[in-house]
Amino acid sequence: MTEANSPNGAPPWLIQGGMGIAISGWPLARAVSSMGQLGVVSGTAIDNVFVRRLQDHGIDEELQTALDAFPAQSVVHDILEKYAAVRRTGSMPYRSLPALTLGSKGRAIDAIVLASFIEVSLAKMGHEGVVGINLLTKVQLPTAPALCGAILAGVDYVLMGAGVPTHIPGVLEQLSRGERVTLPHSVTGAPSDDPVSSIHFDPTPYLPSHALRRPRFVGIISSHVLATALAKRSNGPVDGFVVERPTAGGHNAPPRGVFEVDDEGNPLYGERDTVDFDVLTGLGKPFWIGGGITSPKDVRDAFALGASGVQVGTLFAYCDESGMDPELRRRVLAEAKTGSLKVKTSLRASSTGYPFKVAEVGGTVSDPAVYAERERKCDLGYLREAYLKPNGSLGYRCAAEPVDAFIRKGGALEATDGSTCLCNGLMSTCGLGQYRADGHREPPIVTSGDSINDIRDLLVGRESYSARDVIAHLGAGIDVTPTSDVSITR
Repeated sequence: MTEANSPNGAPPWLIQGGMGIAISGWPLARAVSSMGQLGVVSGTAIDNVFVRRLQDHGIDEELQTALDAFPAQSVVHDILEKYAAVRRTGSMPYRSLPALTLGSKGRAIDAIVLASFIEVSLAKMGHEGVVGINLLTKVQLPTAPALCGAILAGVDYVLMGAGVPTHIPGVLEQLSRGERVTLPHSVTGAPSDDPVSSIHFDPTPYLPSHALRRPRFVGIISSHVLATALAKRSNGPVDGFVVERPTAGGHNAPPRGVFEVDDEGNPLYGERDTVDFDVLTGLGKPFWIGGGITSPKDVRDAFALGASGVQVGTLFAYCDESGMDPELRRRVLAEAKTGSLKVKTSLRASSTGYPFKVAEVGGTVSDPAVYAERERKCDLGYLREAYLKPNGSLGYRCAAEPVDAFIRKGGALEATDGSTCLCNGLMSTCGLGQYRADGHREPPIVTSGDSINDIRDLLVGRESYSARDVIAHLGAGIDVTPTSDVSITR
């Protein structure tokens, strides 16, 4: 089996975080990978990202090259005929894919496989570096087809957090052999042996004539306890860990033990949440430390703890190659220069039940007036909860949908208070927000790590910076060879 490392054969010392919806798009991942580090594309909502890009930008030469390489050309023809035949203009709404259900098939699944393949293929073009894809364990329905498309494109790493993905290492083994897979499907009210508690996927229609390579699996964890459990309980090899501290952006693990909050409503993390890096080192797997990594000292400190390197999100989220809407990015950079940005850990924003970091940026959903004005709507549905209806059929609900509809489906009223449609908000953050019938566009939501104001260190004497600048900044004046002798080869 061909090993997937950085060009010099060693694990990369820097992993660029898989952020939001399309913030970590292929341009950013390509830029980072071309500099010998691990560039990562976000696989979240990749199907609708792909079809909306088609409607906005059509097909250029690079995209056509990637499309031509997809093994199932009938799928390419069908998706392009549906979504690329007519370009969207002005405030014309996007044609979106329907929200996924357990019974989704045909074009809905084809679009995920193709979109994931294209995103990874574009990220890998023009260099010999390694590329990863990041998926959320909580978002279950698109996982298998997204992994399939990424493997078809030769993805080198799969990174997953927001849950305990013990089943994924074995799924990677099976998909790389072209075998059918079964994944767990969490359904409220249904026992684990109920047929609705399983997702089945057959990669056969998409398989090429050549052999596929299993990518490495890196679990994103918050504690040495979870790392140990993942290493012992997984159904296949776990090749490493990213240890995300509570200062990281996006979804955070909830505190272990008694749940308490500070005066501003942020969760309080205590001694039980402290990572024992000696235990991590003892697992014999490489690990990277994420959350609040903004300086060369942070990198040195990670090496001193035995890490193979660091994962960095926030600094990359606002660089030139980031997928963030350019105008929104410029506003954040301007505020960061003054050091005035604030980040709050919301306990209500995400319907996943995980705390979620939200940056307070004017004109976004973090503004109470913008939040109140937005019509509640759930039409993308990636974070919906599946539940068993009284009649035994499967239903879907989301705390961010209209309150009456959520309660009618058995949801609790208190769950709707402060809940945010992350799907539509994050789609707007990357410039692909839906236009509604009255012409207004879905407002964005910005998620960032606590150290967001540290990006001003990269803005001295300039208004913006590149991914190359981030890597140079973090590696300035230090030996970026980790002290750990843990190898990632198996």
